[in-house]
Amino acid sequence: MCGIFVCYRYPDVQAFKQKAVRLSSLLSHRGPDSAGFFIENQTILCHERLSIVGLENGEQPIVQPDLALIANGEIYNHEALRQEATMHDLGGSLTDSDSEAIIHAYRRYGAKAAQFLDGIFSFALYDRTNGRLVVARDPMGVTSLYQGWNSNASDAVFFASELKALHPVCDYIISFPPGHTFDSMGKPYEKFYNPQWKIPMHMPSAPVDYTLLRTSFEQAVRKRLMSDVPYGVLLSGGLDSSLVASIAAREVAKASGSQNRLSNSLEGPPTPQMIRSRLSTFSIGLKGSPDIVSALKVAEFLGTDHHTYHFTCEEGIAALSDVIYHIETYDVTSIRASTPMYLLSKHIKAAGYKMVLSGEGSDEIFGGYLYFGNAPSLDAFQQELVRRVGELHFFDCLRAHKSTMAWGVEARVPFLDKQVSSTKDRCVPFADHYEKFVDVAMSIDPREKLITESRMEKYILRKAFSTPEQPYLPDEILWRQKEQFSDGVGYGWINMLKAVAAACVTPQMMASQPKHWINDPPTTKEA
Repeated sequence: MCGIFVCYRYPDVQAFKQKAVRLSSLLSHRGPDSAGFFIENQTILCHERLSIVGLENGEQPIVQPDLALIANGEIYNHEALRQEATMHDLGGSLTDSDSEAIIHAYRRYGAKAAQFLDGIFSFALYDRTNGRLVVARDPMGVTSLYQGWNSNASDAVFFASELKALHPVCDYIISFPPGHTFDSMGKPYEKFYNPQWKIPMHMPSAPVDYTLLRTSFEQAVRKRLMSDVPYGVLLSGGLDSSLVASIAAREVAKASGSQNRLSNSLEGPPTPQMIRSRLSTFSIGLKGSPDIVSALKVAEFLGTDHHTYHFTCEEGIAALSDVIYHIETYDVTSIRASTPMYLLSKHIKAAGYKMVLSGEGSDEIFGGYLYFGNAPSLDAFQQELVRRVGELHFFDCLRAHKSTMAWGVEARVPFLDKQVSSTKDRCVPFADHYEKFVDVAMSIDPREKLITESRMEKYILRKAFSTPEQPYLPDEILWRQKEQFSDGVGYGWINMLKAVAAACVTPQMMASQPKHWINDPPTTKEA
């Protein structure tokens, strides 16, 4: 992932250049490897690069005689798009960057290019032939993107990966809607991802196909191992991250030519040979916390190169202001969970890793939160699933993305693998046409996801990976009840937050909140 900043139709863009570059540098934590900009007419594109694919020649902006591109994210079907471009004489690839595939898609499909991209992305593409700007964000909003305006430059529009780069120059800012495209020569927002399960009042009816559920998730994990740098898995010891780690460990073992579990070592930094031959996993928590204990059991079972980091409540409290600066929200639950993730990401980066897989999205897709058991009706249950999946970019995706990117670490989320439009050439090499996990899981009859006396939360996901002959996980992990991440790292963390808030915030402060908080006033001292 990277950081992007865009200013389009600015009256005097040359005069604005220095400030634009300075604003882009506020995102340098996202892209510490290199920086660059493109300026032409009334447009400037700025980029802060985190190099993960195409290390040698993937610098951005990617500038060609007719187009200029900046992108944040990963395009998993870039090989298929390259092949398609070659087949149709749309121009060869000038770099090894997966982002260049966006240019190929634009040349073939125009402003509809985003719907043919399989990946997580936010990009801005400037067409130098006609002054057109096309901006898009991935359907689930795994990558962050914001849009802003300045009332003193009414024709100008701004885009950036984080709010902090827009706040100094914009007096009105929105979260750019996931699954949409901005086209300066078309509709302001064109939705390019609208599967059947998102249609209001639609009731899925597909029976559970446990084999399809399992294989589609394996495919989702497999494609996300695309990387030219060391990577690992964030392992909490819960069901979701443990399944990700299990599948990734199998893939790494296949790639290294070993089908046997490798011996587990918890001492010393990983050698290049270890990085190539077995999976690295990372966990964090207070000493003796549930996640630390469970993660170690999973790591021992899988034979991963496991790294355990302990933090103290005092360290968490000290990091709060930095956490809020980076994740750009005051949401209580997000901050509780982001703090240990932020601290862990610091250690991961220091250990030499740039990419991790994480388990976000499963609870929203399968109704894994315990409150789902109180749904008054099947319709209400299904609509809540759709709502929670649709709002992931405000909460869990935002937390995972920004907590890791604060240290220049990219988080990929296999549970949010979604269907994309098929390319016009289904014979293209490298093209995958299997059913994608989100679309498989969200098409299942919601009755199968209900929490009942005989079925715990996420029962069908657990059952899909219950293969005793070749177990993915120990039963005690496969059937472990859900813990909130902020609870799993240690119950003392939440208690400390509440205690500090109670000591710092007086009843008088609660009663006399500033007027500018009128739209979203805190209701608790912790908030």
